[in-house]
Amino acid sequence: MAERMKACAMCHGREGRATSAGYFPRIAGKPAGYLFNQLQNFREGRRRNTAMNHLMQYMSDDYLREMAAYFSSLDLPYPPARPSGLTAEETRLAETLVYRGAPQRQLPACVSCHGADMTGKLPAMPGLLTLPADYLIGQLGAWQTGSRHARAPDCMATVAQRLTADEVSVLARWLSSQAVPANPHPAPAGAQPLPITCGSGGP
Repeated sequence: MAERMKACAMCHGREGRATSAGYFPRIAGKPAGYLFNQLQNFREGRRRNTAMNHLMQYMSDDYLREMAAYFSSLDLPYPPARPSGLTAEETRLAETLVYRGAPQRQLPACVSCHGADMTGKLPAMPGLLTLPADYLIGQLGAWQTGSRHARAPDCMATVAQRLTADEVSVLARWLSSQAVPANPHPAPAGAQPLPITCGSGGP
């Protein structure tokens, strides 16, 4: 499988670690359920990227599961933290959204789905730390405008549409600048239900 996946490195970097290009995300170590869902989304047109839509269009679910399992199994170092450039007020806003959400606006805390350390949660919630800010802004913006979709009910579209443009920018810069904890692996699935109904919550 490693030989067959070398083509992915052209965009996602060696072994799926991501590149310095600023837009392509790291896929190594993400939950297999999440990666499988995204590969399906590209194949079925819920996510739009010309190269990914073309590459996935004739691939079977079984092969997509193999791809997802391969990249999920890669346990590779993460890059060091980078300065966020946020002011103290912006940092407080980001941390409030990440750890507490905004209940008055029906915005759940990011950690309630993506894990207490934001490293993801099994079976299908991705970690978000160190992803490029441009990538995060682009994906949240795509959910806001309806150009990105997930399996219904699309919980991230609901969340993204409740965020302001300033909140999207602050969250993206905060997430991209955080150091990954000593244990970078996704948290195990918990007994608590997700705070919002989510079609992508499982594989």
